[in-house]
Amino acid sequence: MNRPARLDLRLDIEHWPLRAPFRITGYTFTVLEVLVARLGDGEHQGQGEAAGVYYLGDRPQGMKAQVEAVRGAIEAGISREELQRLLPAGGARNAVDCALWDLEARQRRTPAWRLAGLSEPRPLVTTYTLGADAPQVMADAARAFPAARALKLKLTGEPVDLERVLAVRAARPDVWMGVDANQGLDRDSYAALAPVLAQADVRLLEQPFPRGAEALMDGLASAVPIAADESVQIFEDIAPLAGRVQAINIKLDKCGGLTEGLRMAREAHRLGLQVMVGNMMGTALAMAPAHLLAQLCEVVDLDGPIVLAADREPGIVHEHGLVSCPPAIWGGGA
Repeated sequence: MNRPARLDLRLDIEHWPLRAPFRITGYTFTVLEVLVARLGDGEHQGQGEAAGVYYLGDRPQGMKAQVEAVRGAIEAGISREELQRLLPAGGARNAVDCALWDLEARQRRTPAWRLAGLSEPRPLVTTYTLGADAPQVMADAARAFPAARALKLKLTGEPVDLERVLAVRAARPDVWMGVDANQGLDRDSYAALAPVLAQADVRLLEQPFPRGAEALMDGLASAVPIAADESVQIFEDIAPLAGRVQAINIKLDKCGGLTEGLRMAREAHRLGLQVMVGNMMGTALAMAPAHLLAQLCEVVDLDGPIVLAADREPGIVHEHGLVSCPPAIWGGGA
């Protein structure tokens, strides 16, 4: 990217209500708060959205302060490569990085997928996430997505997890199914859950153990492939997980943007790991750059807008269990 002579930076914190409370291990969400960065050169404007990483205290107010602290360097003109050194991984860098991608696409009238060296994006099967709730409520929610080809269940480490898994599988015997423990298990609760996961033909278990307790996976004989989520934030986290997990979940809010996300996906594949792309919830503006990364992934979890009361316009498209992003949302180059 050729560095612009001058950029104007605008930062806004937006609030997007959820359709209903969304529960995972240790948290219940009722509203999505995001930071939106807009970068303009007087003729073109690029945008990027980030929600941050809530469990690390990475929140939009703090993210905004991080960007404000380096406003001068950004507005003087900065490349994506320079941004990696200017801001640490996290939501602040993600918002600015994605805005830079969008801006360059518009400046060069070239879609972001081509700038990234990717093939033209295609619709992809995405998971639809079910928040942790009573087993029958989760089963009913599974039926409420009749077009879904893949479901992901949020678990909490409670004994009722077993009933949750079996109830959803009974409701939807036709779908690919994964579960996400969000760090909620220990070796005992894992041992109780593992046979049920195999019985229910669960294809992926995300982050069973707490971040920092990766040694619990050493010697773990799991019939269900395990994906690291909270345990893998940035590029340097990948290599130590090889041999412990079978997949990593890349989220742009964790790693600090599409630039780092693409680098991570390619490194994971080099190490023989599968790659999943996820999200910290978000509107179509957050899903669109992640959808580019998804073109390199074996598992796609880009259902963030479905939990919102409303999405942006134009919005992300969920149809027949597939997710796609109209170019007008972000990075289209028009």
